[in-house]
Amino acid sequence: MSGTPRVITVGYYAAAEDAAGTARERLHTDASTVGELAREICERHGEPLASIVTVSSFLLGDETTRDPSTPLGPATAVDVLPPFAGG
Repeated sequence: MSGTPRVITVGYYAAAEDAAGTARERLHTDASTVGELAREICERHGEPLASIVTVSSFLLGDETTRDPSTPLGPATAVDVLPPFAGG
C-alpha cells in the first residue's frame, strides 16, 4: 500500500455481498489503486470474495473500471460489481 490513510466505503453487490457477508463496510486503508484495495478486501474476506473480485468491475464515482492500476484518487466510496450485477 502506498497512499495516505483514509476511510473508504466499499459497497458489495449480488454475489460479492454474499461472499463478504455485508452490503457495505468502511475501511481504514492506505490503498491508492483499485488493485491495492481489491487485495485488501480479498485478504479481509477470503477466497469466496477473491474468486468474485477477479471477474468484477469497480465503480468509483461515475467511472467503472476493471484495471487494477486505476488510481482511487479522491474516491470515498467504491462499489464491487460482479458481472451479473452490472459489472
